[in-house]
Amino acid sequence: MIIYRYIIRAHIAPFFFSLFTILFIFLLQFVMKYIDDFVGKGLSLWIILELITLNLAWMVVLAVPMSVLISVLMAFGGMSSQNEITAMKASGVSLYKMMLAPLLASLLLTYLTIEFNNKVLPEANHKAKTLMIDIRKKKPTLMLNPGLFSQDVSGYSILVRKTFQYSNDLEGVTIYDYTDPASMVVITAKKGRVSFTPDYKKLIMDLEEGEIHQKNFNQENDYRRLRFNKHRIFMDAREFALERSAEGTFQRGDRELSAQIMLEIVDSLKMQNDKILSNFAKSTNFDFEVSNLEKRRIQNLKTDKKQIIESMLEEVKYKKNFVDNQLTMINYNRSRINEYMVEVHKKYSIPFACIVFVLIGAPLGIISRRGGFGIAATLSLGFFVIYWASLIGGEKLADRDMISPFLGMWAANIIIGLAGIYLTIRMGRETPAINWNFFRKFIPKSYRTEESTEDLNR
Repeated sequence: MIIYRYIIRAHIAPFFFSLFTILFIFLLQFVMKYIDDFVGKGLSLWIILELITLNLAWMVVLAVPMSVLISVLMAFGGMSSQNEITAMKASGVSLYKMMLAPLLASLLLTYLTIEFNNKVLPEANHKAKTLMIDIRKKKPTLMLNPGLFSQDVSGYSILVRKTFQYSNDLEGVTIYDYTDPASMVVITAKKGRVSFTPDYKKLIMDLEEGEIHQKNFNQENDYRRLRFNKHRIFMDAREFALERSAEGTFQRGDRELSAQIMLEIVDSLKMQNDKILSNFAKSTNFDFEVSNLEKRRIQNLKTDKKQIIESMLEEVKYKKNFVDNQLTMINYNRSRINEYMVEVHKKYSIPFACIVFVLIGAPLGIISRRGGFGIAATLSLGFFVIYWASLIGGEKLADRDMISPFLGMWAANIIIGLAGIYLTIRMGRETPAINWNFFRKFIPKSYRTEESTEDLNR
C-alpha cells in the first residue's frame, strides 16, 4: 500500500499542473476566437465570467485525458530516471503492480468524466449557446464621435462638437428627434451629459442652456421654439441592453443532450424509418391494383391511346416522386441517427482515453527515463495529434455514413490501447527491445542475404 500511495502522489502534482496549463491554453484560444463578439458590447464582468465558466465544461472534458497522459509520463519517467523503477522491481514489485494504482485512478476519472458528459456538459453547452446568441443580438454601446452624427439610438440623430475622455460630459449638442412622424424636433444645447438607467433600457441626456425647435407638419404655421436652462431627455435604449432568452427558447443540438436522450431519439428515428418502409410497401401494392383497374376501365371505354399513355406517364411520375420523397426522408433520418450515435460514442470514448493513456504512458515514461514537463509534453503532443486527428476524421466519416459511428469514435482508443498493451507486456517481461527474428519467416528465402540475416540476428 505504501508503494501505491507513493506512485499516486507522484501523479497528483503533474496532473493538476498540466490540467490548469491546458485549460489556460483553451481559454486563451476561446477568448481570441470570440473577442470580436465581446468588444464594444458593454458587457458586464459577470456576463463574461458566466460565459467563460459555461465553456469550461467542454474544455475540462478534453483536458482531463491529456493531463492523465502527461502526469503518467512525468511520474514514471521521473521514477525511472532516479532508478526507483529498478529498485521496485528488485524488491519484487512488477510493472503491472506499479500500474495498478494509476489504472484504478483512471477508472475513477473515466466514470466521473462520463457522468460529467451526461449530466453537466449538455446543460452547460445549451446555456453557453443561448448566451452567445443573446450577446450577438446585443447592439454595441453608444459611440459619440465629435463632429459626426450618431444614429445608434433608433429615432434620433445626435451630433456632438466635443467629448471628454474621462467623463460623460458633452459640449455643443444637437439632437434631431424623428420619433413622431407628424412633427420634427431639433434640440440644441451648449453642454450636456449622457448616461444610462441601471437596466440599460433608457438613455438619459441631461442638457443645459439650449433651445427646442418643433415643427408640426399637419399645421402649416405651427412652429414652436422653447429655451431652457436644464432639460432631460429619455430615449429608448433597450437595444443596448443584454436581454436573456428564456429557458427552452432554442432547440437543443446533439451536443446539448445526454446519451440516454439521444438513444431515445435514435430509437424513434429507426421506428419512423420502419414505418415509412412498411407504408411504402402497402402503398405500392395498392397503387398497382388501382392501376390494373384503371387499365381495364380504359380498355372497356375504348379511350384514345394518347390519353392512355398520358395517364400512365402521370402515374409513373407520381410513383417516382413518391419514392424519391420516401428515400429522402429515410436518408435524412439515417444521417441524423449517425450524428446522434457519434455523439453517444464520443461521450464514452473520450473518457475511456484516460485508461488508454495510462497503458501507453507508463512504458513510454520508463523508456524515456525523463521526468520533466518538457519531455512529457513533447511525447504527449505526438499522441494528442494522432488521437484527435483520428477522432475528428472518424467523426466526419461516420457522419457521412462511410464507417460506423462505433469505429469512428473508438478507432483511436483501440489502436493506442493495443500499442500500450504491447509495450507494457514487453516492459513487464524485461525485454523492451524488439526481437526481429520474429519477422524473418515473412521474408522469402530468395531475398535473404547474409547481411540481412546478420542484421536480423543482431
